[in-house]
Amino acid sequence: MFFNVAQNITARRIRMTPFTLLILMASDVWADMHLHYHRAVFFPPGPGLPAFSVVGYVDDQEIESYNSDVCQSVPKTEWMKKLGPEYWERETKHNQIAEIACKQQLQAIKKQFTKTQGLHVYQEIFGCELSDDGSTVAALYNMQGYNGKDLMYLDTQKWLWIPVVNEARFFTHAWNQPGTSETEKWKNYLTNTCVGQLKNILALGREDLKKKVVPEVKVWGHHQSDGVTRLYCLVYGFYPQTVHVKWMRNGVDYIPSDKMSPILPHPDGTYRIRVSVEVPQVEEDAYSCHVEHSSLQETLSITFKNQCKSDGPYTNNYRHLCFYCSKSDYCCCFWSLNRPGIGEC
Repeated sequence: MFFNVAQNITARRIRMTPFTLLILMASDVWADMHLHYHRAVFFPPGPGLPAFSVVGYVDDQEIESYNSDVCQSVPKTEWMKKLGPEYWERETKHNQIAEIACKQQLQAIKKQFTKTQGLHVYQEIFGCELSDDGSTVAALYNMQGYNGKDLMYLDTQKWLWIPVVNEARFFTHAWNQPGTSETEKWKNYLTNTCVGQLKNILALGREDLKKKVVPEVKVWGHHQSDGVTRLYCLVYGFYPQTVHVKWMRNGVDYIPSDKMSPILPHPDGTYRIRVSVEVPQVEEDAYSCHVEHSSLQETLSITFKNQCKSDGPYTNNYRHLCFYCSKSDYCCCFWSLNRPGIGEC
């Protein structure tokens, strides 16, 4: 499902999968090297909500931005500043042209729908991905949405625009006509400009982009009424963003989470996520939180069962601390690197 953009306009990042635009970060796994831009047009604009904005990312790191309030493309990392003033002047002119085109597109889309009141939002996400070694193109894409729903996307195998809703057929029919400039423009950009730009950016920021920070993990539980325990697994301080966290019963049975936070950024550039499940208080069962991350050589498994123990392979590098409070029937376990600054439950 597509989260309603009007309810999530402060989200840091837009994620997109085929047929689906997501406002707010999701758990999809992207290739290691990808360049993608997120455009959004809002009508009417409001305080803190520019009429037009563009944010560029490499992998999950924001690298540049532009909006209609400042009318200038700006670097978001120190190493992107190395591209020099000519690059940023060129990006600014490109985004100023895109601003006009996207605003016109929103007005054209509005005519195809019956809604006339309230906030109108047009979104476009486009980009390219390279294989891990950078030798081949893994994916090219352009996907568009309107008012929190999928609109259309570009099939980059056949180079045809595909409508997702009937209202989009007006545009896809026109853009799919032989000799139209819209498809050729995007084919040239994605296959040439985007791929070349990604390779240049990777050369500039490879050291920063390829850094890996090992996650720290806290596992705790609270015994509730009716013989049920609420288990929590907090994974934090990790980079890059992609992580898989799940609860297991006896090491083999996956327990679907009924409460999972989105992956949220820290000011220091790392990320955090919390996964929670309710389980029956059965003495024979052991419940463990499994964490998979690119910084870990193997899956990290932290077990919660009356006492805290670890099944992970990092005994020499981590410290493991457990605290108990009989009044609240509460247990907290830390699984942390031997470095200062770990918090308490």
